Amino acid sequence: MSPDHPVSGSGYGSDVSRIQEVARESFGWEQLRPGLAEAMEVLLGGGDVLAIMPTGYGKSSLYQVTGTILDGVTIVVSPLISLQEDQVRALSEARDVPGAVAINSSAGQRERERDWEALESGEAGFAFLAPEQLANPEVRERLRAVDVSLFAVDEAHCVSSWGHDFRPDYLLLGDVIDELGHPPVVAMTATGAPPVRAEISERLGLRTPRLFATGFDRPNLRLEVVRHEEDAAKRAAVVEQVRGLQGAGLVYVATRKDAELYADEIEEARVPAAAYHAGLRRAERDDVYERFMDGRARVVTATSAFGMGIDKHDVRSVVHASVTDSLDSYYQEAGRAGRDGEPARVTLHYRPEDFALTKFFSGGGPDADELARVFGAIAREPGITRADLAERVQISVRSLGRLLGLLRDADVLSGSDDDLRPADVAPGDAASKAVAEAESRQRIEHSRAQLMQEYAETGMCRRQFLLGYFGEELPEPCGNCDTCSSGSAQRWAAEHDAAREDPFPLAARVRHETWGPGVVMHTEADRLTVFFDDAGYKVLSLSAVTDGGLLEVVSPAA
Repeated sequence: MSPDHPVSGSGYGSDVSRIQEVARESFGWEQLRPGLAEAMEVLLGGGDVLAIMPTGYGKSSLYQVTGTILDGVTIVVSPLISLQEDQVRALSEARDVPGAVAINSSAGQRERERDWEALESGEAGFAFLAPEQLANPEVRERLRAVDVSLFAVDEAHCVSSWGHDFRPDYLLLGDVIDELGHPPVVAMTATGAPPVRAEISERLGLRTPRLFATGFDRPNLRLEVVRHEEDAAKRAAVVEQVRGLQGAGLVYVATRKDAELYADEIEEARVPAAAYHAGLRRAERDDVYERFMDGRARVVTATSAFGMGIDKHDVRSVVHASVTDSLDSYYQEAGRAGRDGEPARVTLHYRPEDFALTKFFSGGGPDADELARVFGAIAREPGITRADLAERVQISVRSLGRLLGLLRDADVLSGSDDDLRPADVAPGDAASKAVAEAESRQRIEHSRAQLMQEYAETGMCRRQFLLGYFGEELPEPCGNCDTCSSGSAQRWAAEHDAAREDPFPLAARVRHETWGPGVVMHTEADRLTVFFDDAGYKVLSLSAVTDGGLLEVVSPAA
């Protein structure tokens, strides 16, 4: 963390001095960024926290400092072994901090047993686990035997089916938290639009969580979008831009093939580059990571597999050679530039047809017969575990997790993954409800792609557009994006004078006569963007909804 704001005691309770002391003496932080100390106080008081803070803001301090102060064990759910190991290393370098262990598949049985013994004896106070491990009943049983005082969920957007990196194993965490007696919970993510936040809270079973959403504006990042008509022209422009970069850079692509092709083309332009994607062997991925971190590879061309947990502060440029599926994932990846606070450049290169490709990749619904077969097996053997179920139906545990998630979302399945409980419905009916749930998700995925396209093609200030999507308002154009530089943002602002009383305020809950309940995501002078629970994102004409009485405010912004 590179903090830049002082911890203030104004309005805090008696815990502030202890927070300040641990932050300073144990971790060397004289200052903490806004919201961090307040969130720690909530956790120390036994409350739950949802922290939506950008990459590099210092979210890990929420469990590091709080876990150091609290007695007992802090459980940290983290999706990547490399990230777990980095955090264990950081805690080991701190002063007067409880020991930390990472219990994962990279260690042998003997080493894992030593780590468990350290937790059970009190020698270790922090334990890092992947969500997949928490599906193991034996792991959960051993956790119940230790005094868990804090439960931290990193990359919490993975629990949301509307998030950009949904992982079925995260769906288990609410049950795990309950089994542990619901200790204080902190759920952390770098990006989370209001619908994602709501689902994180619901899925984890957070109890009236305090929301800390701050720091989305990264004024040091220059935002740019470049439109191309031909793929060859786009590829040439990306390589040319990267060739002129000063410092480290990331190029995000959609496919493994493109990662390799761009790396070769950039190398030919005499820029040290390397490709990173999930198809590489672990040793190859580790080598790319190390070369990028020490500067031997100035540029990494990567799929979305690269970036989560990467702690490199001097990335000067992030280039998207492919469009992303949503603004959430775009801003998450773009936010890896300029973490040191120095100027950095974020550029999206696209062709109009790229958005159609994104929608194509987001398609593909579940097989109704497969869903019925899974549900039928559970109905024949209520209480079956997910592992046993996978054997019965001959489906991989990971694929099965997504099907179980759909059945849960359709309210025809309950219980934890080691005690699956079906509703009293026929397998065919359960499958139909789950398919309907999947179709609703697909509509939302399409609408997210459409909103990404709107960002690419807007004439307004790009920073105003992005911040509005995440629930923050920027009163004036930022002056540090391409539409501001071209004058487009100023012309757009003049044409869309926002000086009016807004009947549909940002983040208000609303109801549409056709699309049902939703939340206001973005407001302009003549239109507004609403995320509807079942229909996804819709851009509505303000005059149409007001003149026709099509939209009503159910509750003001929370």
